Amino acid sequence: MRRWAIAGLWMVAGTAMASGVPQWEKFGADLPAGPVVPLAAALADPGSHAGQAKVFSGRVVDVCQKKGCWVMLEDEGQGARVLLGDHDFYVPKDVRGQAQVHGVLSRVELSPDAQGHTAQETSGAAVPAVEYRILADGVQVLADDPGA
Repeated sequence: MRRWAIAGLWMVAGTAMASGVPQWEKFGADLPAGPVVPLAAALADPGSHAGQAKVFSGRVVDVCQKKGCWVMLEDEGQGARVLLGDHDFYVPKDVRGQAQVHGVLSRVELSPDAQGHTAQETSGAAVPAVEYRILADGVQVLADDPGA
């Protein structure tokens, strides 16, 4: 009986994978269940979202090219740099696609030195003097994103 139960579980798992259910690549901590805030909505009213741990969504469009210790998340032309804890975890340097991140949003003014340092780690994107950041403890990116 136990063998049949195990075989049934394998069939269900195989069906879910073959049915096109999105498969997330996960980095860091698992994201909590609950509402997901599109990044553009959060940045339209940052005071309502800053300083609180939330799940934000967008698209990963750039990654730190030195270590994979941050990603740029964009949504409807709005962007935020997602710091992966205090270098607690990393992502592959070539990861791109739809993503969700769990963390705390803040607004940060960069010194010229910080701008220069960050510019050296990008894949060519400009670095503004003021940026929004999310200090994240978990990130998930769609593994099979055809637009990546």
